[in-house]
Amino acid sequence: MADAASRLTSLAEQLLGTPLPVGVRAWDGSQAGPPGAPVLVFRSRRALRRLLFKPGELGLARAWVAGDLGVDGDLYTALALMSPLVWDRGEGNTRSLAQALRDPGVRAAARELLRLAGPPIPPAPPREEVRRPRRLHTRHTKKSDKRAISHHYDVGNDFYEIVLGPSMVYSCAYWEEAGTLESAQRDKLELVCRKLGLTPGQRLLDVGCGWGSMAIHAAREHGAHVVGVTLSQEQAAYARKRVAEEGLANRVEIRVQDYRDVADGPYDAISSIGMAEHVGAERYLEYATDLFGLLRPGGRLLNHQIARRPLRDESAYHVDSFIDSYVFPDGELAPLGSTVSLLERAGFEVRDVESIREHYALTLRRWVARLEADWTRAVRLAGPGRARVWRLYMAASALAFERNRIGVNQVLAVRTPDSGESGLPLRARTWN
Repeated sequence: MADAASRLTSLAEQLLGTPLPVGVRAWDGSQAGPPGAPVLVFRSRRALRRLLFKPGELGLARAWVAGDLGVDGDLYTALALMSPLVWDRGEGNTRSLAQALRDPGVRAAARELLRLAGPPIPPAPPREEVRRPRRLHTRHTKKSDKRAISHHYDVGNDFYEIVLGPSMVYSCAYWEEAGTLESAQRDKLELVCRKLGLTPGQRLLDVGCGWGSMAIHAAREHGAHVVGVTLSQEQAAYARKRVAEEGLANRVEIRVQDYRDVADGPYDAISSIGMAEHVGAERYLEYATDLFGLLRPGGRLLNHQIARRPLRDESAYHVDSFIDSYVFPDGELAPLGSTVSLLERAGFEVRDVESIREHYALTLRRWVARLEADWTRAVRLAGPGRARVWRLYMAASALAFERNRIGVNQVLAVRTPDSGESGLPLRARTWN
């Protein structure tokens, strides 16, 4: 009888209808597959059961997070090779798998894989997976948004220090050719401030302020008076400590507050950096309208947001199952055109759009490198499952940005007064 790795490889190739581009190492120590390629390591039969009971991305994610499945070799290469088999076929490969199972040979391979997997009992999801209420889940209420933000950001500030470094900025940096992560994040914050045209004494609202980096930079370098809002208690505590240490308590206020509850406008400028992805399509016009109402006439909004490629049939869009279950619950991505249109519907005049897609791929690779370099401590702080979640999602996201599956854009918009005077220079790119 063939060893477990050879059987697993042969049966998987029959089921998928294509050769596996990666090697396989099974629970009995056997290995099969192309020489020199990364190797998927099935540490137990439970990994195979996870894939069979939940085919596609979510099953792979559960096996990875639980530690039942690993990769021996370069993770980026493994993800790139596996992408056509998993992510490019649609959620769970359900349609292609159903079609394949019409073939008697494929059905026989599936039955043999089930026998190889051991007891036909679906493993419980890892504890890191989001558990939603049994009742119909209502998305993007204030309560559900706060729960979702807490899941992602209240992992522990020490853990985020490992990943993000001293800048503590959790969004795309702005890179020069030979820059460091810290200098690239500083350059991004400065770019935002310049686009907003901040001057001493102006009021800035930083929506989704994170650990306070934008608020501190705007106050320290540009003399702004800043209100930063976040739904994360851990972020707020960390940001307030940093503000006090910088001696900026008289110019920076950090609140645990939903942006929908901010009522002390008008502000001269608003920055929203990496926050709008949490808003949701059904709430986006409300988000844009709220921010418009908080600005004075002539005030500027800098909306820094990840975008996805548009679909021919937008009704077919679904939230990525791994990201939704483990990383950003209820997070949604919209095409850039949709975002610009909704900002305009809210009353804004959109004056500049800058794509910095490649910059995010560079940023994510730096974050992954930092996590891997301090892996033992990261596992101790966040737990092995959560550390594996972050490693997988950041590496996969880096590839997605590199391959133009997703992008990130800075949209500068103005609440232009009735007079039509936007307040912007004739050549808007003077901030560069």
